Amino acid sequence: MSLLPDLDAVRARFASLPEIAYFSSGSYGLLADTVRAAYETYLADRVATGADWGNWVGRLEGVRGQVAALYGVDDDEIAITASASAGMNAIASAFDFSGRRAKILVSNFQFPTIAQIWHAQAPAGARIVHIAEADDGTIPLDAFLSAIDDETVVVALSHVCYRHGGKIPDADIRAITAAAHAHGAIVILDCYQSAGAERIDPRALGVDICVGGMLKYLLGSGGIGYLYVRRGLIERMVPRATGWFAQADSGAMDIFANVPHPTARRFEAGTPPVPSLYAAAAGLDIILAIGLDPIGAHIRTLTRIAIDRCAAAGIPVATPTDDAMRGPLLAFPCRDEQALVGRLAADKVITSSRDARLRAGFHLYNDEQDVERLVAALQRHRDLLA
Repeated sequence: MSLLPDLDAVRARFASLPEIAYFSSGSYGLLADTVRAAYETYLADRVATGADWGNWVGRLEGVRGQVAALYGVDDDEIAITASASAGMNAIASAFDFSGRRAKILVSNFQFPTIAQIWHAQAPAGARIVHIAEADDGTIPLDAFLSAIDDETVVVALSHVCYRHGGKIPDADIRAITAAAHAHGAIVILDCYQSAGAERIDPRALGVDICVGGMLKYLLGSGGIGYLYVRRGLIERMVPRATGWFAQADSGAMDIFANVPHPTARRFEAGTPPVPSLYAAAAGLDIILAIGLDPIGAHIRTLTRIAIDRCAAAGIPVATPTDDAMRGPLLAFPCRDEQALVGRLAADKVITSSRDARLRAGFHLYNDEQDVERLVAALQRHRDLLA
């Protein structure tokens, strides 16, 4: 079953298929034909022209426009960074934590690098408070609302938990954002485990900043990330982490001043990640051409089929079964996660693991036969399941 217009044609673009059943998109998306060709184009351009800054800057702006289209926002609200970490470090550097308003709320869904960046602000006066998840892999809305107060400066959310695939539903994000804004705080949404697998509308959600990267569900490459920063917030934030591409005029080569760009470009830094721009553009082309709504519906359908097949086979799933409470990743509790990943790989079923759980990340190139291969492999190696 598929809601994509021509799933067979989509799958034909990924040379790894059907030899393997690929469920590691939450770690690194599968390589598409045009993404591979984009790397080859970069190398050909280097041979033909050596340095071609006009072309490279043009590609930077092209990717900026693609990310803006992905989120339904303006180009000037997008920064292209070397990684999600680089973008978040630039954001963190724009805050003054010396006053009373210095509390940062961090959900325990958060990927380590984001939480670590906020903890790194403690010597500057930041106070980090964690919002724990419940036993069922969700974070109750009241846990956020009761923690937000007039001392809160940032609420850091992860849209989908990288460990088990639990998701903060849109209604909760809107409520958290409304409460944060009422107390003068901003909300940052980490979209790394969801962007490309569903539609995300930061304006409808009310969030101030979104952060992510290209190597997972956006089908691009490592070495490149992005930020969305709400227009009304940009000029209020002056990052101390900066570089020549973050300046109002990158060509000025001014060594006597720091003049941040008036747009979200101020959160960029030095030389753009040129090879990764080629790959990112090709991956984004695929996502935008197929469309986020059919991709999201396809993934929800497959994860629902997988949950139902596992329930019938007596295989425990450590991910919320409610469609609104899960992303593209399913998790399975296990006794030896590394051994199970290895056994499944020997069966040509590629997965990953975190926190004593096997992870299966579904994407547009998966089909129902992949689901059957996954469930059959889990049944064969049931001794390693918890």
